Amino acid sequence: MLELEQSEAARPREVRVGPLTIGAGHPCVIAGPCSVEPQYVEHVAELAACGIDGLRGNIYKPRTRPESFQGIGDDGLELLVEARKRFGLPIFTEVLASDEAERVAGVVDCLWIGARNMQNFRLLEAVGQIGKPVLLKRGFGCTVSEWVGASEYIRKQGNDDVILCERGIRTFESSTRNTLDISSVVVVREMTDLPVIVDPSHAAGNRAWVPALGRAALAAGADGLLVEAHPAPALAWSDGDQAIDVDTCAELVAEAGRAAISAGRTPTTMADLALIDAEMARLQELRRQILAG
Repeated sequence: MLELEQSEAARPREVRVGPLTIGAGHPCVIAGPCSVEPQYVEHVAELAACGIDGLRGNIYKPRTRPESFQGIGDDGLELLVEARKRFGLPIFTEVLASDEAERVAGVVDCLWIGARNMQNFRLLEAVGQIGKPVLLKRGFGCTVSEWVGASEYIRKQGNDDVILCERGIRTFESSTRNTLDISSVVVVREMTDLPVIVDPSHAAGNRAWVPALGRAALAAGADGLLVEAHPAPALAWSDGDQAIDVDTCAELVAEAGRAAISAGRTPTTMADLALIDAEMARLQELRRQILAG
């Protein structure tokens, strides 16, 4: 599929990742530690109880310096298998090379291409040929048009199951790790039919700012959030500063549910009903306070 002209209306595409459908009108929350640790299954058990929709679990880590932790590698595959078996949630894992993609494709549900590899065209072609859903992060120095162009390398291999992920771009601003380009969520919809999610963790670089950026992404119409979460963020093996805790993760799950209902999606589950009841209670209390003066 060639890049759509801005004047054309792109039909939203739904991408199925295991039991999860992304782009179907209910924003998802995909969460987990930055990298898989030996206690990964125990860690994500607490997150799964929050009602998240998918698990992130990276066993290979692209790092700026070679002496930094590079991930536990193939030893983490068994942990990913166990997590999916126990919790029934789809697994999203970053791959750095085509041989890694081939090894993990039989284990995970979605192959993830990170920001540094967004324009690694041979890798994009390779994951496209594997046929698994692909999550494609925007490069931190790339335009929206270049991002969409990169997705076409995957789609030209016959794989249209691509999810775009905005994770912030590099600008002159240094107070955050990256600058979250919320406008890209809106703009990219005029250029492609692919669903788009947002990673507020890598944009913020500080766990205190992640919830606000996540809410902003949902308000802009993102199809979901990809967040770093850990039961004990300070003890995380990598990126602990931007990892949220379990309670904050639960709050984002609730925010995603409210965003779906606010956007007009018909409630279908008891969880939806609980969200509606909670919102009604909040509004009733606000009304009471106003009347009380």
